[in-house]
Amino acid sequence: MVRYAEPGAVEWVESGGGPLIAVPETVLPFWAGADGEETSSDYDRACEVDGHVGLLPVGDSTALVLGDEPAATAYLPEQGVFVRWCAGDSEDELLASVPVAVDEAEWEPEVCWDVPGTVHLFDAAWPGAEPAGDDRVRVVLEPGRYGVRAARVQPGPETWLGLVQIRLIAPR
Repeated sequence: MVRYAEPGAVEWVESGGGPLIAVPETVLPFWAGADGEETSSDYDRACEVDGHVGLLPVGDSTALVLGDEPAATAYLPEQGVFVRWCAGDSEDELLASVPVAVDEAEWEPEVCWDVPGTVHLFDAAWPGAEPAGDDRVRVVLEPGRYGVRAARVQPGPETWLGLVQIRLIAPR
């Protein structure tokens, strides 16, 4: 079993207060974030997503918005899940609770997300073309159609987390 909390095993992305977004690598330059001269910026569009997840067109593809609250988020590829740290005493405790939380979650209705491959998870306020760094995580995904579902779970008395699970339902 992978021990997620070992140094460097999990990369967390944080937001300055708005939603996080997973943008396909192929269309990163088309995500303008809060920049732009339009009436409604890309960031504004992301903020309009109601609920835990939503999809937005970006270039000739679609991005996944992780809405609801600006929780620190990591992707665990073995579980195919974005984990959102809502409350918890430690990273070890939070991550140890993920398998049980996934099994016991009451999932919201699933949406379908067509993914051309690798995506970048980052604060929706940032432009996609900015260089990668500590403010984003690269998530390697196989091209195809994914089922995406979300849940909020309390696996312990002081531990709350959001889950966004993605599963490949039709490879390309």
